[in-house]
Amino acid sequence: MNTNDKSAFVAIVGRPNVGKSSILNRLLGQKIAIVSSKPQTTRNRITGVLTDGEYQLVFFDTPGMHKPKNSLGKYMVRSVNESVGGVDCCMLVVEADKEPGNTEIALIEKFKALEMPAILAINKIDMLREKDALMKQILDYTKLYNFEAVVPVSAQDGSGMSELLDELKKQSSEGGHYFDDDTLTDQPERVIVAEIIREKILRLCDKEIPHGTAVVIEKMKTRDNGILDIDATIFCERDTHKRIIIGKSGAMLKKISTFARQDIENFFDCKVFLQTWVKVKEDWRNRAQILQNFGFDEKNFD
Repeated sequence: MNTNDKSAFVAIVGRPNVGKSSILNRLLGQKIAIVSSKPQTTRNRITGVLTDGEYQLVFFDTPGMHKPKNSLGKYMVRSVNESVGGVDCCMLVVEADKEPGNTEIALIEKFKALEMPAILAINKIDMLREKDALMKQILDYTKLYNFEAVVPVSAQDGSGMSELLDELKKQSSEGGHYFDDDTLTDQPERVIVAEIIREKILRLCDKEIPHGTAVVIEKMKTRDNGILDIDATIFCERDTHKRIIIGKSGAMLKKISTFARQDIENFFDCKVFLQTWVKVKEDWRNRAQILQNFGFDEKNFD
């Protein structure tokens, strides 16, 4: 171990759909967190690891803060609270040209209580028409908290990412690296595959249906010829949802599976044979035992 090596644990926090996962993927240079236009996409704390020379940054991509409507929602909010308390630095992600709301103020109050170093990343600056609005937003936020840095960025085109990375590196301290230098994530392979499939459901299906879905990997085994066999079950809450996910003559499920297989092959760099099934488990988001069986940490439930 190099005694000059430095590390920092960073929680990425903010309201749903501001681009937290997109920023993480952009920083890592590879997609490990799922991205969709629908809010509350991330359910688990996805840990991404970025090693750049002597620096190693370990990221927790937390679920977006929101008012929980079910047991799964409560789990997600507790996951955020747990993340904020156990890191070296928080990165608060907000959307350009949006005033601080209740979510941002609540997170800033938590920073104050913990005396937590925090960096403000103002995302989606590529969508800004008036640059004056950005200056006003920076002023509004710096009145609320003494941020270590304020960095305007665009996860879409990469603007400001090198500056953001430089500021994050400043939060690291000596003590070596916690992961091997080639580590990208500490998530089990099955979790990554399940998340890739769930992303395709979120992208391709409409409205509320995707949030009533969970993906469980039943089998993952490599053949002698190097092909990776994966069996996955998609659970939804209603028969009507099942019909939509399967689609006419199975067209939607085939589309979901095809796009998912392509991403899985890119991630693992091998040929993949993916089989998917759809099953109904009514009201699973409110049933703690099912949530635990789906891999959510039981300590975050009532």
